[in-house]
Amino acid sequence: METLNVGSDDVLKQLLHEAFDTQIPNFGSYNLVAAVGSSGSAGLKVIGFRREPAELILCPLNPENLQPTERAISVNNTNVSHVALVLDGGYEVGTSTGRVYRFNVPARLSLNIPAVGHEGTRQPTSGILAQDDDAQEFAEFMNAFMDSLDPAITP
Repeated sequence: METLNVGSDDVLKQLLHEAFDTQIPNFGSYNLVAAVGSSGSAGLKVIGFRREPAELILCPLNPENLQPTERAISVNNTNVSHVALVLDGGYEVGTSTGRVYRFNVPARLSLNIPAVGHEGTRQPTSGILAQDDDAQEFAEFMNAFMDSLDPAITP
């Protein structure tokens, strides 16, 4: 099998967007980032986020076929127990049901995931997902989300 490398960043972003879209019906109102989880649901996930209303959608994915490894979860003011910046620069998000997710959103992420090639066959697409601006925007969102949950902080 041949690996697709031409415009791999765009192909990778499109594949991750499609994986998110299959789980979330109103996907158009979310910015997306790829994350690597270390607890809760370790591995690859696509995270959708929006400021109004403030919400995260965590979509854990199998990196070999981009199928969900579990149902996507929405985290917002109604079910969040805590949000924290952890020492390694990642984030921890807890829900009122007791689930805790710990993940990093790197500016660049090396991926090797399937893409539909000629005649509907699957071919691996590998490359570096460049999400520098998106990772920065996500960090700003998370800072604002954490601030909104802390009653000691006033805007």
